[in-house]
Amino acid sequence: MPLPRRALPLLLLPASGLAQDRLRPVAAETPEGEALVARLRAGGLVLFFRHADTRGEPCDRSYRVGDRAGQRNLAPEGRAQAVRIGARMELLGIPIAGPVLAGPVFRARDTAELAFGRARVEVTDSLLADDYAGDRLGWVLAEHRRLFAAPVPAGANRVLVGHRTPAILVAGEAVGGRAFPEGGALVIRPDGDGFAVVGILLLAELPGGGFHACQ
Repeated sequence: MPLPRRALPLLLLPASGLAQDRLRPVAAETPEGEALVARLRAGGLVLFFRHADTRGEPCDRSYRVGDRAGQRNLAPEGRAQAVRIGARMELLGIPIAGPVLAGPVFRARDTAELAFGRARVEVTDSLLADDYAGDRLGWVLAEHRRLFAAPVPAGANRVLVGHRTPAILVAGEAVGGRAFPEGGALVIRPDGDGFAVVGILLLAELPGGGFHACQ
């Protein structure tokens, strides 16, 4: 059933911009990660993945959605990382409410399709990267809020694949800085009128990865 299309108020974590206010990403194997996985197995949450690794790839140049050659794309390591994310979700028994929603910029779309299979993915402008949104940025951020806040039935989780900057603009500096690496996932508790980010989970961590330095 389609979600109601309305901008929703936020429930923000502390977001003063100070480093100590930021969340710390945790691997699934750690005690903190195991606790997040246990919550995800019960369902009712939102997993917002940042696209997988892009290190070594050229920067965006054209900022056109259909222009793969003009975009920063997944690195080979990122493509393999995306596959591992999907396999790890299945191994850990994390249930997914279909479809998986992904932004149309190729690094987000490719991450979703490699992780979860093309047939399970629906591409939506709601998860556009901020620098591709143009004068629709306000709408894109409202859509992020809607997707973060709309209730999810128990027994499954809403899975979204997008970009870091819109998440920071919507959820605040608690997920800023180096808190939200490529391939990481915000674990979000929606309540219909707002949301809370309860953690940042790493399912396929890359040593030294997480933040591109494109040229």
